[in-house]
Amino acid sequence: MTHSTRIVGALALLLLAGCSSSEEQAASLKPLTVKEQVSSILKKDGGYVVNWAGVLTNGNPWHFGEHVVATVIAKDAAGKEVVRLEQPLDAVPPAGSLPFSGEVVAAEKPTQVSVTYRPAEWRLAGRIVSAFQPFPVSDVMTVRGDDGYLVVGYVGSPYRLPASSLAVTALLRDKEGRLLGGGSTFVDDVRPKDTRRFVMNIESVADTGKIAKAEVTARTWGSSSRPYEQLALGGSVPVHQGKPTTAAFVKDRGRQGMAAADARP
Repeated sequence: MTHSTRIVGALALLLLAGCSSSEEQAASLKPLTVKEQVSSILKKDGGYVVNWAGVLTNGNPWHFGEHVVATVIAKDAAGKEVVRLEQPLDAVPPAGSLPFSGEVVAAEKPTQVSVTYRPAEWRLAGRIVSAFQPFPVSDVMTVRGDDGYLVVGYVGSPYRLPASSLAVTALLRDKEGRLLGGGSTFVDDVRPKDTRRFVMNIESVADTGKIAKAEVTARTWGSSSRPYEQLALGGSVPVHQGKPTTAAFVKDRGRQGMAAADARP
């Protein structure tokens, strides 16, 4: 056996070992879980509004779930498809969840709605889980109306870099916490120490009197983890930036030195 043949053989073994390791890692990852899901059909001017909302959870602590697609199918009483829609979902963060919603108008009356999901593609996160901080939502106000449920509030960012586009989702729940419906909107150019206002009128719940709570979250927009990772790599804004107001200690309260008799090697 020549020297070059040995090198080629060693490289082949390394490639096989790498492929085997990647396959084992992919097999060990848990699929995304549908924590909850609901759909509704409401008659409106111009057709029938089909709405769906849900929450996907990611049980993998080091991987993003990317390029997930929800396929929504609505059928009439005879079983005929009147709606078929593919909705790309945003990336699901490691050990996190993804609240989402969507809607479409059908010309014919549907009687049943089903939502299925394409399996996620997995991407190893470039930072630890704690680096992917939530986007703060504040001053949320709701107004109950005959034609919908108005949700208004503000979204900020914990990161130093500006967030080019964030998706904001409101999940509507009854007093027992059951999911009734939801809606989504977008805010752009969210900069540090600044907020952006969002407004959404959700028409997915026929009886708005049943709504007890609007659960609002914000996230980076897009099926890839790249926008979230870029923000995390840029670092977060320090929580406390003011100068200390108390006087310094007269005597340092740091760690005391050990006595000679208690010294350790």
